[in-house]
Amino acid sequence: MPDPSAMSPRERVLAALAHRTPDRVPKEASFTPYLYEIFQRETGSTDPAGYFGMEMRHVGFAGPRETTDFTRFYPEPLPEGTSVTEYGTAHVPGTLYHFTKMRFPMAGFSTVREVEAYPWPDVTADYRHQHLEAAVQGLHDQGLFVIGSVGHIFETSWQLRGYERLFLDFSDNPDLATAILDRVTAHREFMARRLAEAGVDMVLYGDDVGMQDRLMMSPATWRRWFQPRLAREIAAARAVNPRVHCFYHSDGNIASIIDDLIEVGVDVLNPVQPECLDPVAMKQRYGDRLSFWGTIGTQTTMPHGTPEQVREVVRERIRTVGRGGGLVLAPTHVLEPDVPWENVLAFFAACEQ
Repeated sequence: MPDPSAMSPRERVLAALAHRTPDRVPKEASFTPYLYEIFQRETGSTDPAGYFGMEMRHVGFAGPRETTDFTRFYPEPLPEGTSVTEYGTAHVPGTLYHFTKMRFPMAGFSTVREVEAYPWPDVTADYRHQHLEAAVQGLHDQGLFVIGSVGHIFETSWQLRGYERLFLDFSDNPDLATAILDRVTAHREFMARRLAEAGVDMVLYGDDVGMQDRLMMSPATWRRWFQPRLAREIAAARAVNPRVHCFYHSDGNIASIIDDLIEVGVDVLNPVQPECLDPVAMKQRYGDRLSFWGTIGTQTTMPHGTPEQVREVVRERIRTVGRGGGLVLAPTHVLEPDVPWENVLAFFAACEQ
């Protein structure tokens, strides 16, 4: 007999994010290609979200129909097997699993004119987003919580310009940095607005700006260059739906900007990496203003713990961070090849219990 008190998957996530106690804590995980192959072999399934009963699904913009030739922006030929993003960043095959080395198409730029003349992708084309309403409705009809991601500002920008060069631009060529960041931000604003119009339950924003013990930049630099642009992205979605949840992802220790994230409208923080931030302390300080999505370490618990240790960490998070709602359990990043399959099973089993 079905449990009459059981929530639908969407109801479960919405309750947690509203700081109400759900019937059980919702959960999510994603897999690198190597671990996905193990999943397929062990389960016979091609759908981890369905197999493990994850409460959420993701929708997104379609890719470009035409491929842009970016070779003129690279002075040397790209190695065989290189893939190029729609923004022109080249990913050269690496030597370890799915990891790649990047090359940057704007590395040689010196003027705003070059940025303006660059063949930017067109994210506004109808074919890239006209499917969203139907996709969201179809998932809602299945009782699922729907997430749409707008991508990155900082990461997309430094992957165009080069990491060190972008930071140098902040002081030496601020007009060039502004031109790049503003163009990327305009894309993200449009995407956030369309996702909200399509009816997603949550818009996912994010940029990896944290190292293990601090930000990659001073908090003042982040506030000068990135906080106003994140605010514009969030405002674009909230102008359509004031109640849409706004999720922000950054690995590492970002404690110095959490209050700033709340100020611009973030209400879901991910991944709360326990090697860098104490999830219980985060709950105690911010639990009335933030929900937490993650908290299960992928530097410690998932690769190096025993299955029983994985189960115990999950139980501890439910007892503490999950008290009164406000928690979606997830590994703090995509599960890498060093995670034992038994630990994956232990994570999901403990979430269900």
